[in-house]
Amino acid sequence: MQANARHQKHALATFVGLLPLIIFLALLLYVGLNAPNFLTFMNLKLVLAQSLPVVLAVIGLSAVVMAGGDDVVSGGIDLSIPATAVLCAGIVAVITTAGLSLVLAAGAALVACMLVGGINALLVTLLRMTPLLTTLAMFVAVVGINNVITSRRRLDLTSDAIASLRQDFAFGLPLGIIIVGILVLISYHLLHRTKWGLNLQAAGGSRDAAEISGIRVNTLVAQSYLLAAFMGFVTGFFILARGNGYSPGTEDNLMLEMVLANFLGAAFSPRRVVTMWGAVLGAVLVAAISIGLKTIGVNVFWTDLIKGALIVTVVALSAISERVR
Repeated sequence: MQANARHQKHALATFVGLLPLIIFLALLLYVGLNAPNFLTFMNLKLVLAQSLPVVLAVIGLSAVVMAGGDDVVSGGIDLSIPATAVLCAGIVAVITTAGLSLVLAAGAALVACMLVGGINALLVTLLRMTPLLTTLAMFVAVVGINNVITSRRRLDLTSDAIASLRQDFAFGLPLGIIIVGILVLISYHLLHRTKWGLNLQAAGGSRDAAEISGIRVNTLVAQSYLLAAFMGFVTGFFILARGNGYSPGTEDNLMLEMVLANFLGAAFSPRRVVTMWGAVLGAVLVAAISIGLKTIGVNVFWTDLIKGALIVTVVALSAISERVR
């Protein structure tokens, strides 16, 4: 009797955990039936191209969540990644439009982004501040700094190197998709197939058990924030390539899609935990939904509302699934 009850509870928890994925697939089906040419190869390439900044951002975010645990409030989270990305984009845009070299601009942006990651790491590991509030405050601060740097204005770029991420092709695919695909494979190996990555997951799974095993949890958490900052740096170049320059306000939509993709990705895991590959798939799904809704004529403000509602739904269903378990 008890075994049957446990089996029913496990089945219910599994179903609840899969509901976010079911909802997204239902939305995709609706869009596919109502949007002309949505399910074509050309549109698939467009979806992949539009998802690249989010894919890169969720790689960094998934590393932080894996190190700190996937509890939304007390676990690992880095909401400053979108701000770090636009900081990189803003610095590169300002320096290159001033006539200086892209290498110099990239170096300055890298230093700034890693400084953001280092501050996050110190505040979370040494001062034991809550990651959610810490990185949210950092997001606001970095966006403010970037607004000062760019004077919150549109900056057009003429860099061939950055434009090549959008317009150059190799093997029939945009160069940007190929580069991000390589970065995804490298990140997957780092986070899921190396000793460092396994220790990272152990730290997030049970901090006490990891520390008893001799794992330096604080060091791993700090390193995850530095990795997230580096991915924000890389994301900045793809933001510039996608928009053919820097535009203010990009960080808000990027944060929304990054958080949604990251927690949606947990639905792809058998244990309903955040994984890098699941977050990447979630990013592609989110991009597909965004493009699909735009294709069928949904107002952009309604699209943001739908994304916000989906975030609440995904997080709520995740909490319900854990409670049932």
